[in-house]
Amino acid sequence: MKIGAPKEVMPGENRVAMTPDSARELKKLGHDCLIEAGAGAAAGFEDAAYEAAGVKVVADAAALWAEAEIIVKVREPKPEEVARLTSGKTLISFFWPAQNAEMLEKAKETGASVIAMDMVPRISRAQKMDALSSMANIAGYRAVIEAGNNFGRFFTGQVTAAGKIPPARVLVVGAGVAGLAAIGTSVSLGAITMAFDVRPEVAEQIESMGAEFVFLEFEAAQDGSATGGYAAPQSEEFREKQLAKFRELAPEVDIVITTALIPGRPAPKLWTEDMVAMMKRGSVIVDLAAERGGNCDLTRPDEKIVTENGVTIVGYTDFPSRMATQSSTLYANNIRHMLTDLTPKKDGVVAHNMEDDVIRGATVAHAGEITFPPPPPKVQAIAAAKPKPKPKEPTVAERRGQEVAAFRAETRRQVILLASAGAAVLAVGLVAPESFMRNFIIFVLAVFVGFQVIWNVAHSLHTPLMAVTNAISSIIILGALMQIGSTSMLITIMAALGILMAAVNIFGGFMVTRRMLAMFQKS
Repeated sequence: MKIGAPKEVMPGENRVAMTPDSARELKKLGHDCLIEAGAGAAAGFEDAAYEAAGVKVVADAAALWAEAEIIVKVREPKPEEVARLTSGKTLISFFWPAQNAEMLEKAKETGASVIAMDMVPRISRAQKMDALSSMANIAGYRAVIEAGNNFGRFFTGQVTAAGKIPPARVLVVGAGVAGLAAIGTSVSLGAITMAFDVRPEVAEQIESMGAEFVFLEFEAAQDGSATGGYAAPQSEEFREKQLAKFRELAPEVDIVITTALIPGRPAPKLWTEDMVAMMKRGSVIVDLAAERGGNCDLTRPDEKIVTENGVTIVGYTDFPSRMATQSSTLYANNIRHMLTDLTPKKDGVVAHNMEDDVIRGATVAHAGEITFPPPPPKVQAIAAAKPKPKPKEPTVAERRGQEVAAFRAETRRQVILLASAGAAVLAVGLVAPESFMRNFIIFVLAVFVGFQVIWNVAHSLHTPLMAVTNAISSIIILGALMQIGSTSMLITIMAALGILMAAVNIFGGFMVTRRMLAMFQKS
């Protein structure tokens, strides 16, 4: 089938739904690819690159919509674009059916199939098609870049000859895909990063990235995991506790990045006007929920404002479009994976299987009918963990018995070891001269002490311990240094070789030790 990508008509939209690389993969599925002239220019993909990938460049949008059987877009279609759909065609794009009921009705009347990339169910098998997560990841990263662009200091702290620079303090509200991306970027830039989320289970993810989780003492907090990965709406009591915590943090933080948004719902107000007034001059707020009203009271969509107390509030709604090359690459891959599922035999024939959880969930119009909202997927977004049998706690008597048994086994092993070693030394002493036995006994005792030391060290530390032991044992270098000045050429050569090998042992031992121990450090 012919897959066409028109140029986006939304003002300021730089993304494109097909890249030269994704087109090559689509051709492997048996499809032909078309693109409107100049559609990828704003994202850094010239028409020549598409032609080199075997894509047909079409002069204008009308010709592309007429020729293509599958149209792939980024933004939801305009009414004039929906009018170009006909029966048998398929549109794949963001659509937001809950907010665009009138447009959905018009799409149904055309008889075309509409697959909304924003409706891809959040199950494991569909992660490769999850365009919302792909774009949220870019938005979170770009939010930190925009904050840094409007912040008057470094993110990381520095001590220089010109003075000490404190690190920036960043608060990320919401730890979804965008929030985690913002946390990772902020931490990598050296800022002191804090994050808050109403779902307590994300605390471990936040802390594993090097940020501090802002705990809220509230016993009746709800669990958001049942809402498909989004945070569930909270009670009014919880909201008041939440706002009180933010008011406590507002005077301390330099940058606030808000990401709290559930598709199809207005953005919750989390950063109020009085909190903005508490912030220091030069602070920055980046509101990723600006398109749905914003998490901040003062956010203006698509604008950047500066308040009377010098706080900059960034309300851009096109963060992914500001990184068009990267976002187009990821979105085109999401589209390509969707078309891979739609073309199971890789023969260029689309099989719109409405029994498939992913395809059914994303399809909002098909065969002249509106299929939104979809039924819940048969597969759970997060599979319930199988309950593990709780180990039986031993009683005091059983624990005491285990300790006694372990002590007896260790004592028995030590006695056998000492008896065997003593017998071996005695056997050697019966035939060896006295001068040899003095040195031999010292050697045996050294081996015994070394064995006891190594035996009681954790396995993970054996390599660095042996490395430093090698370095220390290279005292043989002293003997070689004493013989290097010998009148015998052979002794001099042997001493030089001894010094060389001992030096390698010393420096290599300490180097290995340092590298191994560094693996156990968090830096």
